[in-house]
Amino acid sequence: MRSAPWWALVSSGCAPVLLTGSWMIAQLRQGPAYDPARQTLSVLASYGAASYWLMTGMLLVLGTCYVVTAHALRPAAPAGRVALAGGGLCALALTLVPAPSSGGALEHGAVSTVGLVLLAVWPPLAAVRDRKRPVPWGLRLDVSLAASALMCASALWFLAELQSARAPGVAERVVTFVQALWPFLVVVSCRRSAA
Repeated sequence: MRSAPWWALVSSGCAPVLLTGSWMIAQLRQGPAYDPARQTLSVLASYGAASYWLMTGMLLVLGTCYVVTAHALRPAAPAGRVALAGGGLCALALTLVPAPSSGGALEHGAVSTVGLVLLAVWPPLAAVRDRKRPVPWGLRLDVSLAASALMCASALWFLAELQSARAPGVAERVVTFVQALWPFLVVVSCRRSAA
C-alpha cells in the first residue's frame, strides 16, 4: 500500500494548529464583548468584526489544507478523498458568504452545514476494505466509523446548542477541532504503516 507523502504531514498538521490559533487570536482581538462559549466562530469572521481578515485568511488556508491533504491521501478510497476535498471547498466558499454582523444568513448556514456533513462522513468513505494487505489504522473501517460517529455526535451537539443558545461556541469548537485533527491522524497512520 502506498504511503502519504511527507508534505501531507504539513498540510494536515497545519489545519488544527491554524484553526485553534486563529480563533484564539481572533477572540482576543474581539475583546470582552465576545463570549466564546455563547458565540460562534462565524461571529469572529463576520463583516465588521475586529478579526474579519484573520478569520477569512484562516478559512482560505484551512480549506486549502483539506484539499491538499485529500490529494495526498493516495492510500484512501477515492470517495473519501472527494468528500474531504469537498469539505475544504466549503471552507473556501465560506469566505464568499460570511455571516452578517447580526442575525443569520441562509447561504452561510447552508455552506457550513454541507461542509460539516462532508467532513463528518469522509472517514468511512475513505476506509480501505482490502483484507489482503495491511491497512493503516486510520483507514480501517471500524476506526473510521468511530471517528465519523464522534464527528456526527459533536455536530448534532452543535446543532442542539444553536437551538438552545446555551453554548454553541463550545460545541462548534469541539466539532471543528475534531474534524481538523482527523486528517492529520490518518496521514500519520499511513506514514507509520508504510515505514
